[in-house]
Amino acid sequence: MRYPDFLKQKGCIGLVAPSFGCNIEPYRTAFDNAGRKWRERGYSLDLGPNCYEGTGIGISNTPERCGQELTEYYLKKENDVLISCGGGELMCEILEYVDFEAIKKAAPKWYMGYSDNTNMTFLLTTLCDTASVYGPCAAAFGMEPWHPAIEDAMEILEGKRNRVESYGLWEKESLKNEENPLLPYNCTREPDLKGYLPGAKGLEKSDEISMKGRLLGGCMDCLVNLLGTRFDRVKEFLENYKEDGFVWFLESCDLNVFAIRRAMWQMEEAGWFRYVKGFLIGRPYCHGQEMMGLDQYEAVLPVARKHQVPVIMDADLGHLPPMMPLVTGSMAELSMEDNRLKVIMEYQ
Repeated sequence: MRYPDFLKQKGCIGLVAPSFGCNIEPYRTAFDNAGRKWRERGYSLDLGPNCYEGTGIGISNTPERCGQELTEYYLKKENDVLISCGGGELMCEILEYVDFEAIKKAAPKWYMGYSDNTNMTFLLTTLCDTASVYGPCAAAFGMEPWHPAIEDAMEILEGKRNRVESYGLWEKESLKNEENPLLPYNCTREPDLKGYLPGAKGLEKSDEISMKGRLLGGCMDCLVNLLGTRFDRVKEFLENYKEDGFVWFLESCDLNVFAIRRAMWQMEEAGWFRYVKGFLIGRPYCHGQEMMGLDQYEAVLPVARKHQVPVIMDADLGHLPPMMPLVTGSMAELSMEDNRLKVIMEYQ
């Protein structure tokens, strides 16, 4: 596994928009404020041509221009890390215009983003043997003040942190809007982590969980879309690192509980969960939904029961912030105790 150099003092942050750009409010003001805060921290910025674009469908620009920007800025020596402007809908369409062979041959560079950016964070790891950060997009760094999760993400890029812990209260509904673009997370909900361990009767609830393996995952909406395409090299990747085993971290955006269950089935049938050591499941955007007797837990647990591995659910991960930034490809030790989750990531 290749681990990029960390962001050094007075280094340069590259900003790209392979998914949505920051052309409308509240994202534009938040993005501009993020730039100001990064400069105050001592960094320079290298903005890609699509950062303020909004002419594309589901992404900032045409698939060709988005793919070209992402390749160019990853290969550029003038910037040291890349942060995506935002998530979106159709980043998958840019992949044929991304030169993954050139990226694989180039010096590794940290790339951070989540949601639609799974199309890059996941493929950097599985195609290019390069670690990435599944974490907040650029506009989130414009909030005042920074939530500890945002500080954690920055410190991971800076090489100051390799462990994260759950944050406590979480946000069900955001208050940020066009009139108030810099508001922090509206964290009002109490955490309620749920853990499951293999037992005599299958998976049984437990208040204490531990697991270890190589982190792999992202947004299920995107993962199942990649499955079976020419960009799906997951089986080969799993074989290369099978001695480590894998902890799959998964979250979802647009999927309802039945779609989550179908996604889990599809990944299982494709062999993606071979050598799995455990599952870390973030709060889905449909948190609390029940449909025809199915909830968010039984959407996931049937597959986990087949493998008889530990499961942690409702973690600080994904579209209901705050989210723990996770280094995809790293070796991780995860533990849950007293309704708190800890993740220690080793770069080996």
